[in-house]
Formats: sequence, structure tokens, C-alpha cells
Amino acid sequence: MNKKYLLRLIICLLLVAAAVGGGLFTGLFESAGQVFGSLHLNAAVLVQVAVMAFLVLGLENLLVLILGLLHFKSGRTNTLLTIVSSVVRYASAIVIVCWGLYILGVDVSTIVASVGIIALIIGFGAESLIADMITGLFMIFENQYNVGDIVEVGGFRGTVTSIGIRTTALTDAGGNIKIINNSNMKDILNRSNIVSKSIAEIGVPYELDLEAFEEKIPAILEEIYRKHPDVMKSAPTYLGVSALGSSAVMLKFCVEVSEPDIFKGQRVLNHDLYCGFKKAGVEVPYDQLTIHNKS
Repeated sequence: MNKKYLLRLIICLLLVAAAVGGGLFTGLFESAGQVFGSLHLNAAVLVQVAVMAFLVLGLENLLVLILGLLHFKSGRTNTLLTIVSSVVRYASAIVIVCWGLYILGVDVSTIVASVGIIALIIGFGAESLIADMITGLFMIFENQYNVGDIVEVGGFRGTVTSIGIRTTALTDAGGNIKIINNSNMKDILNRSNIVSKSIAEIGVPYELDLEAFEEKIPAILEEIYRKHPDVMKSAPTYLGVSALGSSAVMLKFCVEVSEPDIFKGQRVLNHDLYCGFKKAGVEVPYDQLTIHNKS
């Protein structure tokens, strides 16, 4: 056993023993007995609490399941559904606690009257929790993003899969899920409401008659668009020479796509440009190394 862990265990046991001794000396446990004696603790009451908890949890899961089966085209509506699901979970926990205390004989109204003071005390210790909830409400009212939108936050790009009272879940193209506190959803780049562009660069040899070949490029691009109208919103555009590389002249192309297809559009454009250039008799050069021998 770890010595540090053992030392902490001994210290805790000593503190508990000292507290028990102090309680016996001051009569603390007599007052505790009076408190618990006022509770209705018996088998029937405990069964009632268990049945109540199962009932509330069953209704909660049923509502969440029904809400999960509802899917709408509107991201705004789906966002509200996830919020309602989150509220249902929190509300069920509150109902179980309050109803359970009432069954046990605790005066819940007195507790409710003290909620203001308790909330003030908890507020100082749960500042981040309150910040998450308030920020989440503002984001919903301002319609900054909705379920189904593709956003970038802190370098992470993903689809918003759920928005809760405290957290937002993003899922990237690889299926990785990142849970972010609502108060940390800052500098958001919402890419769902804009037309995106896939970019591709491909090299041609320096020996190529570039001006003559550029006259053939529009036909190649039109052919690419005819093959992939489901991915591309229009025919790709030739942007010109982007760089004079060590072994090739780099040509740059772009095509308008929807944001979910931005990487697929790039893959398709790279593939079809390469195949189209080969059909046109243009070999894409590879890196070459030239060695000069003084002798």
C-alpha cells in the first residue's frame, strides 16, 4: 500500500475517532436521534420512496425516448428538443428529492422557503455551473448555432449533435465526440450557413506548353462536374499558377460545395484532376533531385 495513502487513512481515522469522542462528550448524538426520530422510517415508507423513484425515472426515460424519436428538418426545432430533454432530466432529479423528503416526513415547504439563502451560498461555489446555464440560454435565444450545424471551436471542427443546459456536444468526421461547457463556447465559427470551397493543387512539368494546355482545362472541369453534381454546386474553377515548385508548376483549382462535403469535394477534385490530366497526355511530375558533378 502507498505510504502516503496509508498516512492519510490513519489521519482520517484519528479525526473520526476524535469527532465521535467529542460527540459523546457534548451529547451530539442525542440531538441526532431526535432528528431521525421525527422521520417516518419504516419498510412501507422506504418501499414508497423506491416506487416513487422508479416511477419518476420511468416517466423521465419515456419522455426522453419519445423526444429522441422526433426528428425535424429545422435545426432550431431539434435544438429545442435536446434542451427539453436536458430540462426533463434535471427536473426529474428535483422531483425525486422533494417528493422523497415529503414521504419521509420532512417539511419541504420550510426547505423551499430557505432556497434563496441556499442558492446564494451555492452560487458562490458553483459559479461555472451558473455561467454554463446562462450562456446556454443566451446562445439559444440568439440562435448562434443549432443541432446539425457544423462549427469550429478552439480548433475543433464538428457537427453539433446535442445542446444541453450545461454542455454542447460536437462530433467530428472521425466520430470523435467532444463535450464543451457552454461557457467555453467562445469565438464560434458557424460554417453551416455559408457556401464552402474545396481547394486542390496539382503540378505539371516545366516542359509543358502551359498556355496551350490551359485551353483544354475548361473541358476537363466540365467533365468533372458532370460526374459529381451531387457533391459540387457548380463546375470547378481554375485559379491559375499558385507556385513554381522545385520539380513542377503548381496549378490551383477550387469548387463550391456544401460544408459537410468540403473534404469529399477536395478528394474528388484531386482524383479527377489527376485522371483528367493523364487522359490529356500530361504526366504529373514527382520530386526530382539534380546532382552536379564538378569533375
